[in-house]
Amino acid sequence: MTPEQIIFIFCAALILASALMVVTTRKLLHAALWLVAALFGVAMVYAILDAGFMAVVQVVVYIGAIAILFIFAVMLTRKEMRDRGPQLRPGWWLAALLGLLVFAGLTFLLITQPGINRTAAAIPSDVDTIGRLGMALVSPNAFVLPFEVASILLLAALVGAVYVAVSKK
Repeated sequence: MTPEQIIFIFCAALILASALMVVTTRKLLHAALWLVAALFGVAMVYAILDAGFMAVVQVVVYIGAIAILFIFAVMLTRKEMRDRGPQLRPGWWLAALLGLLVFAGLTFLLITQPGINRTAAAIPSDVDTIGRLGMALVSPNAFVLPFEVASILLLAALVGAVYVAVSKK
């Protein structure tokens, strides 16, 4: 095994274990912290794939903004942060069966896909992909409108979290 494969297996185990803890832990704050661990594992996978920009975006946007905003919203509400309801719904087996069927279907599609073992073509070193992405994000003819809509959406989420935290009941 190569070192990259060993690191990938470690990252995959971290992501799977953290994702499992997100949905099984009883405390909401602990679930948010496990979500941060899972998102960090995804950032490590991006780094392994030499997608440095995506790794940084994963850390800054998802870990640094959304997960921390969620943690602040949970902490500011000052409610009981322990789930007291039942952890299993009566139809849990149907959801588990559906999840297994989707997993089996996706596995079958990946196995039968021709050329699945081929490597991707390398991007020439003289191509500035991050520069092109930056220009596409700020160009009026490209993605400036969706970029601004996403920032307004994040601002609305922040205002909503503050409103929920401050409102008196």
